[in-house]
Amino acid sequence: MLSYGYCERLSGAFWAEPWNALTNGAFLLAAVAAFQLWRRSSGLDRPTLALIALVFAIGIGSFLYHTMPQGWTLAADVVPIQLFAFSYFGLALMRFFGLPWQAAVLGTLAFFGFALLLASGIGWLLPQPARGSAGYAAFLLGLIGVAGALLRRPGGRDTARLVGLAGLVFALSLAFRTLDGALCGGWSMGTHWLWHLLNASVLYLLLRAAILHQGRATP
Repeated sequence: MLSYGYCERLSGAFWAEPWNALTNGAFLLAAVAAFQLWRRSSGLDRPTLALIALVFAIGIGSFLYHTMPQGWTLAADVVPIQLFAFSYFGLALMRFFGLPWQAAVLGTLAFFGFALLLASGIGWLLPQPARGSAGYAAFLLGLIGVAGALLRRPGGRDTARLVGLAGLVFALSLAFRTLDGALCGGWSMGTHWLWHLLNASVLYLLLRAAILHQGRATP
């Protein structure tokens, strides 16, 4: 029922979105798997550890929203996602491309502005049920751009493959998120739960790329 934001929810009950709620466990698994990889490295990579904690928070926040859709749970769902996306972009500028932190901050702010402009520019072109996906278009372009730029850098191909694969999975994930409203009439469970499962894979791939690029972990 789209009045609640997602197809699966039929009422205000706690378990009214069982698939959307339970699939958030994939984010927790992604965080645990990334943490194990992080531990096999030197364990000194604090920026990536912070990102792993954000992935865990994404799982918790999304679970809260899909069981108790309220203003504060929406914030618990959205804020960690946004923090991860823009923090990872800044880390990529420093770690993958060697930019100083000042330039990385400016680059991230520019990317933030681009994301806002793109979301407002294409959102009105989409049907109402799909407009929520417009805000993620910049992230998809960012993944493609980072992967493409890494291919041109010496020693960047392995990281480019992981980031590029994350971009492909995210494109599929975004498609399922967009289709959720359109398919609601004929498929009551919707497709938003696939967005969760695929995005957990995306986040793990990105964390893996950051950890392995640091050169302290064994692939």
